[in-house]
Amino acid sequence: MSSDLRRKQAMADDYKKWSELPYAGEQKPPHNPEEPYAGSWPDYYLRNQPPGRFATLNGRPIRLEIQHPSSIDWDKELKKVKHAEKHLTRKQATIAEYWGTGVASKQWTPIIDKLIDTYGVTPPRAARILAAASAGMNDAFTTAWYLKYRWNVARPNQLDHELKTLLCTPRHPTYPSGHATISGATAEILSYFFPTEKERLVELAKECADSRLYAGVHFPVDNEEGLRLGKQIGSIVASELRKEENNRGQSIDVPYRENRHTKLTPPPYKQVIDFEFDSTCDSTTENPFENQHAKQPKPKLFF
Repeated sequence: MSSDLRRKQAMADDYKKWSELPYAGEQKPPHNPEEPYAGSWPDYYLRNQPPGRFATLNGRPIRLEIQHPSSIDWDKELKKVKHAEKHLTRKQATIAEYWGTGVASKQWTPIIDKLIDTYGVTPPRAARILAAASAGMNDAFTTAWYLKYRWNVARPNQLDHELKTLLCTPRHPTYPSGHATISGATAEILSYFFPTEKERLVELAKECADSRLYAGVHFPVDNEEGLRLGKQIGSIVASELRKEENNRGQSIDVPYRENRHTKLTPPPYKQVIDFEFDSTCDSTTENPFENQHAKQPKPKLFF
């Protein structure tokens, strides 16, 4: 074995693995991984062929903007999670439950629709915006999932079995956060179409990312690096969109530069499309603000 290969192998072994440790309240490591092969699914605006060799559509190599987990102090990160758990506020719990209800794209779709309505977008352009955002979410998810299962980093409640999370811990590795990655990408793509709304979109992406810490299911670095990675993916998508022309050689997209100050939600922290999700999970959870005599079901966390 070469010295370089030994070094890489040593780097891969110096943090706790998701597949090897049980969640708090459970006896065995996770046996039901969620979509472990999603990282091999086709992308729309970038390429991961062969696996781990990311490139643009024209073949230009991409170096993903994310720290290797071996360079992260996970003990320090765990302390931050425990501090957040200890000092959790009611507002933070509300934020966590809002963004943690359903799949991670659930809260972004109404945001896209609101922008389309506010700016009076024509039907073909509305479809294009929805398609670009959805394809970008796909690419963000597949990239995040590739890294999750490649790096196999343990969740907070696998490092501390006394940790009581607000929401159910997802059944896949922690790093990077899927919510953060798709939020960073979606905010960047929507900012391409609606540049005057960028500040608010970035705020929403950060709130979504932070919500994972409030829920107790992610380390802060999962969210920070996920946002950074998502922004990079969103920028790649926007770069490809800029190149596209109609049959007259004109750019298809004309960004909406008039600021109409769209009232994007949240708040209020109420699902646009409500649904009663299965709230059961095997790992230990606790909501410190829940009425003991009138318990409400916790939303199931998918990503």
